Amino acid sequence: MTIKEVSEKFDLTPDTLRYYERVGVIPAVNRTKGGIRDYSEQDIKWIENAVCMRSAGVPVEMLIEYVKLFQEGDSTITARRDLLMEVRIEVQKQLDKYQATMDRINYKISRYEEAVKTGILIWDAEEIQ
Repeated sequence: MTIKEVSEKFDLTPDTLRYYERVGVIPAVNRTKGGIRDYSEQDIKWIENAVCMRSAGVPVEMLIEYVKLFQEGDSTITARRDLLMEVRIEVQKQLDKYQATMDRINYKISRYEEAVKTGILIWDAEEIQ
C-alpha cells in the first residue's frame, strides 16, 4: 500500500505516518527501488497498534519504547508485557473516570425523566444543578 492509501485507511495525514516512522512509533517501512514507502500487512498491523494505543492516550514515548523492545527480540518479552501492563492500568483509570461521568449523566437524565412525568424537577439537596 502507498502512504496515501494508508493515510486514508487510518484517517491520518501522511506527515503523521512519516513522523511515526521517523521517531520509532512504528518500525521502518520498506521502500520501493524508487524510494517510495511500500506498506506491508505487517506495517499495517503496526499502524493499527499505534492508532489504538494513541487513542487510548498512550504517550508516543511509551510506543517508541515498545517498538524498540520488540525489535530487540524475545529476550524482551517480560519487559514488553510489563509495559503493556502499565498501559492497562492507565486505560483502566480512564475507564473508571468515564464510568463515573456516565453514572452522573444517567442520574441527571433520570431526574429529568421523573420531571417529565411529574412536571416538577427535583434535585437531591447536595446535587449541583
